[in-house]
Amino acid sequence: MINYLWGFFIIVGVIYSIIKGDSNLTNNLLTGGKDAIDLIINLVPLMCLWVGTMKIAESSGLLQIVSNKLSKVIRIIFPEIPEGNPAIGYISSNIVMNMLGLGNAATPFGLKGMRELKKLNNDSDEASRSMITFLAINTSSVTLIPTTVISLRVLYGSINPSEIIGVTIITTIISTISAIIFDRLFYFIWRRRHG
Repeated sequence: MINYLWGFFIIVGVIYSIIKGDSNLTNNLLTGGKDAIDLIINLVPLMCLWVGTMKIAESSGLLQIVSNKLSKVIRIIFPEIPEGNPAIGYISSNIVMNMLGLGNAATPFGLKGMRELKKLNNDSDEASRSMITFLAINTSSVTLIPTTVISLRVLYGSINPSEIIGVTIITTIISTISAIIFDRLFYFIWRRRHG
């Protein structure tokens, strides 16, 4: 469905540009690909730096320590997951990677965590309460250090690229707490209707 929606937007944009006689469409088509490749080439070293730093933190055991501390909170948020289940470790690692702004590194842990939650749900195609909660938390964007955004700000010559960290922390706290509250609220409403 989303493919059709984007296709519709593109077609309407092209038709509108032709009717209006705007030459920006042609210019943007020619320069857009070049700009995207330039962005990727300039962003790769910065992302390598951040991923390398996280790899050092992982090898030193720092991420494991943070994950272990976080798993106590995870047990409270996900009471249905039995103690010692691998899903807790995967969820903790996913959240830690997201907190550090490494969404690409967090994705494999998130997928493994969801796979473990599905096993706990008897491989049902219907999402369990824990699966919905995990998705809500991930959607709320648990990010304390937005490494990708900082890298983009460095790339485009920002005077103080890390000044967004404070706002990011406030936004993350609000969005994550809201996600958990709405998750619990809708679960409570669903449970009352289905007894």
